[in-house]
Amino acid sequence: MKLKLTAAVLALVAAPAFAQEAPTGDAVAGEKVFAKCQTCHVVANEAGEVLAGKNSKTGPNLYGLPGRVAGTYPEFKYGESIVALGATGFAWNEADFVAYLADPAKFLKEKLDDKGAKSKMSFKLTKEEDAKNVYAFLASLSPAADAAAAPAEGEAEPASN
Repeated sequence: MKLKLTAAVLALVAAPAFAQEAPTGDAVAGEKVFAKCQTCHVVANEAGEVLAGKNSKTGPNLYGLPGRVAGTYPEFKYGESIVALGATGFAWNEADFVAYLADPAKFLKEKLDDKGAKSKMSFKLTKEEDAKNVYAFLASLSPAADAAAAPAEGEAEPASN
């Protein structure tokens, strides 16, 4: 009994570290809204396959954004403030992504408690629903989504009609 209780407690404590909460937005609607983002951003997987966008490089690649530490996409030159936020261990989740899109500079100033914090991203997506939808779209293209959709080793592919 004691072993089962200990295992249950450990599972509850460890769960947030291993899983992101499911996005609350609509990925299909988010794909449409992402058209506003693709001027600067792309979603391209590790193999370089463009999953969304027009291979723009003004902003960082958004592949795998959910759960990624801010300011850490390789080979992208971020602004000082977003790098400083990432240095704190801050990782993207839906609520923070939505707040960031509403006003990137304000978000960084608040998170860093620094009135001088700046964002290189001048675009704002002020409609909360649109931002949630974009987050859901990005999450649907993330490596975690790919892994969840793939059958485990030894399992059969789902039957299709």
